[in-house]
Amino acid sequence: MEEQHIASAFDRDLEAMQAQIMKMGGLVEAAIMEAAGALESRDEELAKKVQENDVAIDGLEEIIDAEAARVIALRSPTASDLRLILSVMKIASNLERIGDYAKNIAKRTHVLAQTGHVLDSGPALRRMAREVELMLKDALDAHVQRDAELARDVINRDLGVDQMYNAMFREFLTYMMENAQNITPCMHLHFIAKNIERMGDHVTAIAEQVVYVVAGEKPTDERVKGDTTSSPQEA
Repeated sequence: MEEQHIASAFDRDLEAMQAQIMKMGGLVEAAIMEAAGALESRDEELAKKVQENDVAIDGLEEIIDAEAARVIALRSPTASDLRLILSVMKIASNLERIGDYAKNIAKRTHVLAQTGHVLDSGPALRRMAREVELMLKDALDAHVQRDAELARDVINRDLGVDQMYNAMFREFLTYMMENAQNITPCMHLHFIAKNIERMGDHVTAIAEQVVYVVAGEKPTDERVKGDTTSSPQEA
């Protein structure tokens, strides 16, 4: 009877953590698209909102970490349950990093608002951000549903994000070579594109955690990395 009570209490604790993860994920999804929208329209008020809302994302990570530590200390989870708890903590950490990248994009919006439109990169960056946001949504759904196949699909889709980044990198480079006045705004746009590409990497890490929880090991196939602009040390 006592074992049933402990199991029931653990399930409730786990459900609470899952709810916090989904809440955090929803805030991060919104941050991605709001940051991209603020950039495209040079909306400084929206950019400021993204920066302010990052505090809530950070706070949720702290709550999840504290709850996970409490559950581990009180419930003495089995190996499989412990794997799940540790996975939740890693997912929260990746979500927090994605939120930071969205905040970084929002910060650069103010700088770009003071410059002219060097090239019409807003729609392309927004499409790239949208793909990352959809990947994140699917990764979180895969986490809740314990769907390893959906998680693997998310991992594979990151190649498309890398290819979009490569295309924009080449375009920015061309504009900088054509006119020295384009260097500063293009550098900011490049950093924004790189932030979105790194978001995709963190979404992929979340999907890999799902596979780990379901299968007991991370994907064994070496993931093809489509970012051809990184040095060997950065890859």
